[in-house]
Amino acid sequence: MRDFSRLEKRMTAWRRDLHQHPEFGFEETRTAAFVARTLRELGMEVAEGIGGTGVVGTLRRGRSNRAIALRADMDALRISEASGGEWASRSEGLMHACGHDGHTAMLLGAAQMLAEDGGFDGTVRFLFQPAEEWGRGAQAMLDDGLCERFPFDEVYGLHNMPGLPVGQVRTRAGALMSAEDIFEIRLTGRGGHASQPHLLREVMLPACALVQDLQTIVARRLDPAQMAVISVTELVTDGTRNALPGTARILGDVRSFAPSVSETIETEMRRIAAGRAAQHGLACDVNYSREFVPLLNDADLTRAAMEAARAVSQDVSELAAPMTASEDFARLLAHAPGCFLLVGAGEDTAPLHSPAYDFNDDSLLHGASLHAAIVRGRLAPAT
Repeated sequence: MRDFSRLEKRMTAWRRDLHQHPEFGFEETRTAAFVARTLRELGMEVAEGIGGTGVVGTLRRGRSNRAIALRADMDALRISEASGGEWASRSEGLMHACGHDGHTAMLLGAAQMLAEDGGFDGTVRFLFQPAEEWGRGAQAMLDDGLCERFPFDEVYGLHNMPGLPVGQVRTRAGALMSAEDIFEIRLTGRGGHASQPHLLREVMLPACALVQDLQTIVARRLDPAQMAVISVTELVTDGTRNALPGTARILGDVRSFAPSVSETIETEMRRIAAGRAAQHGLACDVNYSREFVPLLNDADLTRAAMEAARAVSQDVSELAAPMTASEDFARLLAHAPGCFLLVGAGEDTAPLHSPAYDFNDDSLLHGASLHAAIVRGRLAPAT
């Protein structure tokens, strides 16, 4: 078996350099340049600026006209790092708190494996996507002609999972990750002195009641067999210590797995908000938008990905529970069938989106090998 220790060291160096220089969504100029330069060093065709800062590398071997895509995300989060690592972020208020630095390094490692060793017949598209955390990057690349300019028949991606041992692979056919909708409800009345509520149309009391009202949607308006979460994350008013507010903004997040559930939640939210506002003589405006779509793995390709995963891992399961986290990779699955996989990042790794998080470099070679195994399994040369 080939010794990949040099590649593993190289991936670690890549990952730590990227970690030190995080960039927010659609601002990944340094990261994209680093990716493009590395792919060119491997002899690939490279296209830059796809959907803003996206990069696509193309590698061809053999004569088959089949093509598959592998995707990694590149953006960081607006979080101040507290990991204490030597390679901690050098950019104030930005850090790779979700492991996109590791995902990028893994895919570059797979690109080197496949460029140097081949073992497949067809075309591989290496997609390096911006702005995953926004839920905007995949659509930006699609709007920029990704599928027409760089066609592919199947698409695969992965995400590191703290809490799972390194070497584990988990996924499921069908719904793996939820849609995410966001909402803002604005109540408008007439604020004033806290000593005279009877002269006002203040919004604090109805806003607090409305926060509780929203929790009845999942409990009383949805089939209990349908999974959904409504979370109010902010309540913002224009009041102060001795003045009752005249405006209030209630902001939050909705997770679901079916479009019909999302539609029901929006309908009920608008009805409940309008009713509570009318009860208190307030004006009401509801802004509801859909940011992420559900991530739906293709059943046949999930089985194929699991078969490939067994070539590099002894701990593989197709029985992962659905997750109410969301993932922009879902947009790509609307254009080509494929599978998204969860890979172990270590049982002691801090949670995703935590200031203390740092990607576990021990998982880099495993992730790169998984990408390469999927390519070789799906584009196996004819015998």
